[in-house]
Amino acid sequence: MPSSIVLLATPEGWRHSVLTEEGGLLCGRLADVAANTHPAQAQAAAAAMVAGLAHDVHGADIDVTWDPPREPGSCTARITVVTSPTTPDATA
Repeated sequence: MPSSIVLLATPEGWRHSVLTEEGGLLCGRLADVAANTHPAQAQAAAAAMVAGLAHDVHGADIDVTWDPPREPGSCTARITVVTSPTTPDATA
């Protein structure tokens, strides 16, 4: 299950690193997100990617909370599980 994400702007595009609760790391480039894309749009694309992975792999819905930026071209976020197969949906 993903626990946090780091985004980094590079000349080739936005790179991501997703840390999992188990200590794993998934790294890559955000598909279809150009290097000159505004950070808020890159964050939205990264949040959608991680939400899709959490849903497809773990059957879970997540919330992505972005931290205030510390330096230009770098963003970090915390990931919280909202619902999962082992966590009953509060609206059910």
